[in-house]
Amino acid sequence: MTDKHLSTQFDAELAGISARVLEMGGLVEAQVAAAVVALTALDGAAAAGVLHEESQVNRMDLEIDRDLCGIIARRQPTARDLRLLIAVSKTTADLERVGDEAVRIARAVQRLLAGDAAPRLRLPLSDLGYEARLASAQLRRALDAFARLDAAQAFEVLKQDDPIDREFEGLLRKLVTYMMEDPRTISAAIELVFVAKAIERVGDHAKNLAEAVIYVVKGTDVRHRPLHAVQSVLR
Repeated sequence: MTDKHLSTQFDAELAGISARVLEMGGLVEAQVAAAVVALTALDGAAAAGVLHEESQVNRMDLEIDRDLCGIIARRQPTARDLRLLIAVSKTTADLERVGDEAVRIARAVQRLLAGDAAPRLRLPLSDLGYEARLASAQLRRALDAFARLDAAQAFEVLKQDDPIDREFEGLLRKLVTYMMEDPRTISAAIELVFVAKAIERVGDHAKNLAEAVIYVVKGTDVRHRPLHAVQSVLR
């Protein structure tokens, strides 16, 4: 077997596993979107759909990880190819966790629906929906950056992390105010605190995906670095 043939096979395997990561990303993105619908509309059917997809996300996580280990063992990749495979491993782990956050939101919705209707209807569901749309947009941009291996687009994802954090902090203050003004809202408001945190974590995982893209393209680990330091890596 020629070196060229081996190289072609390896390229096909890399392309295949990258495509499966994007397929998993699409599934997880749909999970988050359904969780947002379930939350803002208090839709029990949408919440149940999110929970139904959990097993498929977990299965894809395990399958990609297994195939990834097989490629590394057979091909012993170096340089950028190895960085890509490491990034794939980190990305699938983050996507699986995004799916977990969507499941947390869906379960919170189910608990809210099972509780007293009056307190929950006074809570800021639309504000949570806005935070969720910010996080969903971040996830979409991060997946697009991964598909294109576009470090500049990945950097834009990192730049947009602060608005989600600010929205989360504002929601916490608002929920505390609701609980102080009407103790009957405490149980439902606490549920929404955990929902707000789950949404904020979706944004964090999108940021992790973006950092993985920069690692593949530039060969530099930019985790825990300030934005100006990451920008210098991209120059």
